[in-house]
Formats: sequence, C-alpha cells, structure tokens
Amino acid sequence: MTKIERQIELIERLDRLIRMQATGNPQQLARRLDISKASLFRIFEVMKRLNAPIIFDIGLQSYIYEEQVSFRFGFYTRDLQGEEILEISGGSFQRILMEPGFNYPYLRIV
Repeated sequence: MTKIERQIELIERLDRLIRMQATGNPQQLARRLDISKASLFRIFEVMKRLNAPIIFDIGLQSYIYEEQVSFRFGFYTRDLQGEEILEISGGSFQRILMEPGFNYPYLRIV
C-alpha cells in the first residue's frame, strides 16, 4: 500500500469513528489507529484544510463534527444533464439513449 493510500484509508476510518462519536481521547485514538499522536494531529490538520468541522467534545470524550458533513474519496459516475453532453462529446452528438420516462434535458451518451 502506498503512503497516499494509507493516508486516505486513515481519513476514511477516522471519519467513521467521528460519526459514531467513538474516537476516545487523542492517545486512545492514536493507539487505535496504530499511529503516533503527532501523525494523528497532522491528519486532523489535513481534514480541517478540507473543511472538516472537527472538534473534541469533552463530555463525550470523542472528536465530533460541529455540523453534518460527508467525506467521500474515489471516482463515481453520474448521468449527464442538459448541455454537459456537448462538453463531453466535443459538440458532435453520439447516439443518445432515451430511457423510459425520458424527461428533457436528461441525456446520456452511450
């Protein structure tokens, strides 16, 4: 596993623990993730630069999000809408699939 893959995996795992409000204090969390406390704080800094509203709740003894957010990393597909088809196809239309319940401007290149 490359270093960047490990970092992404740690962020995803940390995100799950924060959502469950089950991180524990920094020492417990670092031990649970098998990283140093300094590494944990570096990961928090990266997450905060990505706009994660992370705080430590003293009562819960867990890191939490101040507001509801979601984190997803990866490549996902979605259907094209309206004029987006022109950007992708360079202006020359390919075969357009009109699915049952077709509702303009919903278009998809196939």
